[in-house]
Amino acid sequence: MESTKYYFTIVNAILFLVFTMYTGANAQGLVPALYVLGDSLVDVGNNNHLELSLAKADFPHNGIDYPGKKATGRFSNGYNFADFMAQNLGVPTSIPYLSLSPDSNNTDEYLAGVSFASGGAGVFNSTNSGKCISFDEQIDYLATVYGVLVQQLGAEKTLDHLSKSIFGVVIGSNELIKYAKSDPFDSTSPEDFVASLVATLQDQLKRMYNTGARRFVFIGTGPVGCCPALREQNETKECNEVGNDVSTLYNTGVSSLLNEMKESSADMSYSFFDTNKAVLQYINQPSNYGFQEVADACCGLGDMNAKIGCLPISSYCSNRSDHIFWDYYHPTETTARMVTSVAFDGSAPFVYPINIKQLSS
Repeated sequence: MESTKYYFTIVNAILFLVFTMYTGANAQGLVPALYVLGDSLVDVGNNNHLELSLAKADFPHNGIDYPGKKATGRFSNGYNFADFMAQNLGVPTSIPYLSLSPDSNNTDEYLAGVSFASGGAGVFNSTNSGKCISFDEQIDYLATVYGVLVQQLGAEKTLDHLSKSIFGVVIGSNELIKYAKSDPFDSTSPEDFVASLVATLQDQLKRMYNTGARRFVFIGTGPVGCCPALREQNETKECNEVGNDVSTLYNTGVSSLLNEMKESSADMSYSFFDTNKAVLQYINQPSNYGFQEVADACCGLGDMNAKIGCLPISSYCSNRSDHIFWDYYHPTETTARMVTSVAFDGSAPFVYPINIKQLSS
C-alpha cells in the first residue's frame, strides 16, 4: 500500500512539473484541489485494490500510450477525463483513495485531492454490487476524508479548503447501458427509469454538499447507444436509439437537479457538460474533428472489436488517435482530451451555465 502511495505521489509530481513548464500554469493551480467521484471513465486506479473485482484495467493493452506504457487501472490507452480535468485546472491528478494506507496520516494527500471513482459504479447501489465502490460508498469515503481534515485543521479551515476546490462527478452510464440492453417489454418507461436515477442522485449530491462540496463539475453521460458493445448487437451496426434517448433524458434531468440545488443553496455553483451532444458531433462529423473510425473499438476481439474487451490477448489498432472508442465502452485518450477541453473552456449548448474555467475562478 505504502509503495503504491509513493508511486502515485512521485508520478503526479513529475507530470505536474511537466505540465506547468509547458502551460505556464500557476504552481498552486486554479483551485486548491480536485476531488473525483464516479465510474470507470474517471477511475485512476481504485479498482486495482479490489481483490474480488473483475472490473479492472491494470493489464495490457490498457495504458499503451500512458508514460512508460504502464497499465495504471485507467480504462484507456492513456489518460482519462480525470487526468485532463486536473491538467486544465493546474493541479495533480487526484490520488486513488484505496492506494492510501488507512493507518497513516494522509492529511497532505487529502488536501491535494482524492479520487474515489471506481469502474463499474452507478447511481444505484445494486449496480455491479460487490464488484466496485458504489457511489454511496464513495461519498462515505469522502465523509471520512472530511472528518480527518476537520480533526487536523478544524472545521473552518476544512470548509474553506473544500469550498474552493472542485468536485468532479461522472456517473450514470452503467445504468443506461444496462437499460438499453434490457428487454423493452420487461422494463419501466425511459422517463420513469431516469426519474428514479435522478431522485437517487439528488440525495447523493446533497450528501456531498453536506460534506463540504460547493463547486460541482458534472460530466453528463455520452451517447451510450453508440458505444461498440451496443452497436455490435444491432443488426445494422447503427447506434442503439434507446441508449441515446435515455442518455438525453438523464442529462436533462441531472441539469435540472443541479439548477434546483443552486436555487436552494446560494453558496453552491456548478458546471454541467453534455457529453452526449459533444460526442455525437464527433460521430456525425468525424473528419471535422480528426477522427476516421467512429464505430469500432480500437482494442478488443470479435466483430467491431466489441465481442470481448481489451485484454492482453486482444488485438489493438495502431492509429489510436483517430478512433473515438478505445474498447467496447470507453473512449480513447484523444476523445477524453477533446471532450474535457470543451468542458473546461467551451460554452452552451455543450457546457452550462458556466464552464469549468469560469467555475474555478
